[in-house]
Amino acid sequence: MYKTFYHYLLSGFLLFSSLAFSQETPERAPGHEDINKFKQMYDLLATPNTFRTASGAPGPDYYQQQADYKMDIELDDANQKLYGEETITYTNKSPDVLEFLWVQLDQNVRSKDSKSLLIENSSAPFITTPGRFANQFLKDPFDGGFNIEYVKDINGKDLQVVINQTMMRVDLPTPLAPGQAYSFKIKWWYNINNHVTDRARSGYEHFEKDGNNAYVIAQFFPRMAVYNDVEGWQNHQFWGSGEFALPFGNYEVNITVPADHILDGTGVLQNRKEVFTKEMMKRYEQALNSYDEPVLIVTQAEAEAAEKSFSDKKKTWKLKAENVRDFAFATSRKFVYDMMAVDINGKRVMAVSMYPKEGNPLWEDWSTKAVASTLKSYSKYTFDYPYHKAISVHARNQGMEYPMICWNYGRPDENGKISDRVRFGMYGVIIHEVGHNFFPMIVNSDERQWAWMDEGINTFVQYLAEQEFGERYPEALVGEKTYDKYPSRRGPAANIVPYMSGDQSFITPIMANPEYVRQLGNNAYGKPATALNILRETVMGPDLFDKAFQTYSRRWMFKHPTPDDFFRTMEDASAVDLDWFWRGWFFTTDYVDIRLKEVKKLYITSEPTAKVKAFALENNIDLSKQGPLVYTTTEEEADFNPALKSGSLVASATSLKAYADENLSAAEKAKLPQAKFMYELTFDRPGGLVMPLIVAYTYADGTTEEVRYPAQIWAKSNDKVTKVLITDKEITKITVDPKLETADIDVSNNTWPREEKPTRFENFRNQN
Repeated sequence: MYKTFYHYLLSGFLLFSSLAFSQETPERAPGHEDINKFKQMYDLLATPNTFRTASGAPGPDYYQQQADYKMDIELDDANQKLYGEETITYTNKSPDVLEFLWVQLDQNVRSKDSKSLLIENSSAPFITTPGRFANQFLKDPFDGGFNIEYVKDINGKDLQVVINQTMMRVDLPTPLAPGQAYSFKIKWWYNINNHVTDRARSGYEHFEKDGNNAYVIAQFFPRMAVYNDVEGWQNHQFWGSGEFALPFGNYEVNITVPADHILDGTGVLQNRKEVFTKEMMKRYEQALNSYDEPVLIVTQAEAEAAEKSFSDKKKTWKLKAENVRDFAFATSRKFVYDMMAVDINGKRVMAVSMYPKEGNPLWEDWSTKAVASTLKSYSKYTFDYPYHKAISVHARNQGMEYPMICWNYGRPDENGKISDRVRFGMYGVIIHEVGHNFFPMIVNSDERQWAWMDEGINTFVQYLAEQEFGERYPEALVGEKTYDKYPSRRGPAANIVPYMSGDQSFITPIMANPEYVRQLGNNAYGKPATALNILRETVMGPDLFDKAFQTYSRRWMFKHPTPDDFFRTMEDASAVDLDWFWRGWFFTTDYVDIRLKEVKKLYITSEPTAKVKAFALENNIDLSKQGPLVYTTTEEEADFNPALKSGSLVASATSLKAYADENLSAAEKAKLPQAKFMYELTFDRPGGLVMPLIVAYTYADGTTEEVRYPAQIWAKSNDKVTKVLITDKEITKITVDPKLETADIDVSNNTWPREEKPTRFENFRNQN
């Protein structure tokens, strides 16, 4: 019985043909585990349970602890010291019995004996300034850190404590059972650092010309650590990079400062009429109904007059906050103070700014408007902003966030010049830090362990908010040059290419602790923001993504999500399998490099080609007994038969025409005579990341067509894929990722014919 040609088709023609022509028998490779890029992430995610479900939502047994604070704080402006007494009431809502409590002492990172100083690398520069040399090698360490005067129970009895660097263990006289609360008191003080010279998240800036200080105060009180279902106590030491993990609670804080200071902070001001002048109250009432322009509560002229007073009297500002994870405040006699109302779906929220005259005119013109725009944009993509205000405080070199208040840089030079770098740096940092109210102040992730969950997610939404800020206020885009849209630094895929194509020894997966990450800005901010932007724009589409992202935000507002909860929720609410995306972008340092490896122009014929004849002879196949067949041949082979290159594909293969006449509908046959060109394209991935394959085809008549192949095109062909195209117009150019959507690090291999010097990156940078 003779072999049929169809037998080889059914048995794997490609394998047989390769063997026939190679005349070799391959060695069998050893077995292996599933290495497919699309395998599910069961090996990477925690097992679902009653605390956290497989859908990514909180489970029926989800719990979180509560820490409430009552504090009396006093600022010694003359000596830059802060004194405090606090009462903490800790409620155990877990199912566990607690023998001790952990309290964070973050100021201890600046104590003279801090081990944080010992882990920093240092090297001798071959050239530097005398000042920098002295600061680096000769200057005594700052005498910071908490001075704990006592830790007592509510009745005044001393409690046994153990201080381990930035953590303090409070041993309980009696174990704290589920459902019970325990109150204790701490008295402390510390020297406030100069955050400009010491580069810290909080402290003061000294203004030499007028002798004043502007204070931005945070991490200023002993704070409870988080206890949860994931790891028990989150008592990792604070080394400087990993930020904070904090429980929610209620705060009553009384802050005493010089009488001529202007102060604001987390919470609702309880004694406004006592600390505001009558004129300030009148302006405040105006601001409550001003939705378009900020109202100055304290003018620059008034702030300049206050700079000279140095009152020796005191004033106490009383603030109360509910359901916040932290508390911070800012105070100075130098502050200009303005406010504007923002309508968040019918609820009035106050956008507020505090800044010294050194920030003007930039701050008076744009800070509060940037706050207002940010609240609108973030509320659109997540949930309505739940607090009554959001404050932006100007502080040199700062960018730091707390509930309802943040510090931001952006200062004209001494001649009043505002460069575009300063202008957009100021807009961007305000949008970013105000956005942190949503992540992690409300969607309360563990910053100490997963920096990307607040920084990366927030930077992604920042990108959306920046674009909308530019649309709301196009006049803000006019500086040294005029921009058609906001020139976002992070978010667009092409902007992350220099990092992802860099030296692998300096790159760490996103899923890494921030204390040992190199290039933290790119790792925790830039790359995850870009990944989410690509996920929204290219992989899922805005509609599916936005609904899933909003679901995550609302599920976990005022709760403690983990990365697993985010990954699972995004899939749960979209029906899009994203394990391949999370695995590649977040758990590896793979990069995107999709190459158009080969383009073959093909022709079809009813006559067997030389390759087919050789194959038939080798495998004892009688082609005359196979019935009508269609053969594919390359352009090189067709050069020997010019007739193949004229007319339609159907006309070149009479057997195909006969089949069409008998089996295709009139509508289907009408298309065939127009099909004149056939191509076989081969794509591969020199980079490790799987991504959708986006291809633009340019035709001889100048028209273009873009085809977006889903990422699953790589599922069965991990290394390369091929596509056959039949067109009625000749293709003159093929471009992979034509709009730079996928962060492809090498566009030189993305085109056919090859471009000697691709210009797409240069064009992108010029436009942005």
